[in-house]
Amino acid sequence: MEYRRMPHGTEKESFSVLGLGMGGIQHTPAEEIEAIIKKAIDNGINFFDLCAGGAVYEPFGRAIKGQREKVFLQVHFGAVYDENGEYGWCRDFETIKKTFEWELETLGTDYVDFGFLHCVDEADDFENLCKIGVFDYLKELKEKGIVKHIGFSSHTPSVANTIIDTGVIDMMMFSINPAYDFEKGDDYGIGSVKERFDLFKRCQREGIGISVMKPFFAGQLLTKEHSPFGVALTHNQCLQYAIDRPGVLTAVPGVQTMEHLDKLLEFLQADEKEKDYSVIATFTAETISGICVYCNHCQPCPAGIDVGLVNKYYDLALAGDTIAKNHYTKLSTKAGACIQCGHCDERCPFSVMQTKRMLAIKEFFDI
Repeated sequence: MEYRRMPHGTEKESFSVLGLGMGGIQHTPAEEIEAIIKKAIDNGINFFDLCAGGAVYEPFGRAIKGQREKVFLQVHFGAVYDENGEYGWCRDFETIKKTFEWELETLGTDYVDFGFLHCVDEADDFENLCKIGVFDYLKELKEKGIVKHIGFSSHTPSVANTIIDTGVIDMMMFSINPAYDFEKGDDYGIGSVKERFDLFKRCQREGIGISVMKPFFAGQLLTKEHSPFGVALTHNQCLQYAIDRPGVLTAVPGVQTMEHLDKLLEFLQADEKEKDYSVIATFTAETISGICVYCNHCQPCPAGIDVGLVNKYYDLALAGDTIAKNHYTKLSTKAGACIQCGHCDERCPFSVMQTKRMLAIKEFFDI
């Protein structure tokens, strides 16, 4: 398992790149839910998103009893549950407050690692959350140590940027997958290619972590019949794509059964070939011509340059990320090694002139 440290966190706050979402598991028998969580923890998963049905909390609490310090919990303020345990979206302050208090008690914990403003997709909704006191309530809980970090979930880049502008956000949950990122998704795939990528790069630059929801586009990317590209991707390809985006710390796909968890855990043993998602370059070019998406479809480079990684560090450094600049300096083969053979230019389905990019990257980092 790979772990990534939270930029605004402590040394102990390192998250497994493969996390787990609880959104679809509420109708699974309680004993199986408990067993799934325990097995996930035993296999190195330590990050859990708890936007779930009400029936999930009790078995989840049993599963983490005695090992609370091993896991990081992401709880949503605005997700509530009725008497039957069914999920609901809520903007009533007292109901949100009562739900959170119930969650703490049922989980058997006195704190959560992340308190999230839940599903904020419109600017007016964020203004309302501030008006009714939910945002201030989160800040108060953080001051008391009951909430360690403040975050939010959204599908809308413009709204996400507005919330980040407050200066108090440590984590963002966002929908990331090739369908959304390349304008082939549904109504939740909001924002242009550039808007979405700029948001991810901003998070990386400002030290805001991203937890990824919908990495499989509700399973549609996994079958040829339902994929918007007419080509099926694998779980491993989708997960690797998500965690390769700038700013991403963890992906939190949902599970409903032990078999689903076992399928996700195959990612930990998969080799680079099985995780290679460069096939997306063959069916997304028309939406993103001229922009490097770090897919490395141009590999192998005769000079040994990791073209995708060099481009990623360059783009982040241009955006002001000093850490990315430092990472670039540690590469064994840098842009200056380019022999201008044109191999990458011919191979790139996005029509990126990488030979010119390598010259510009060399000049940028040599200054």
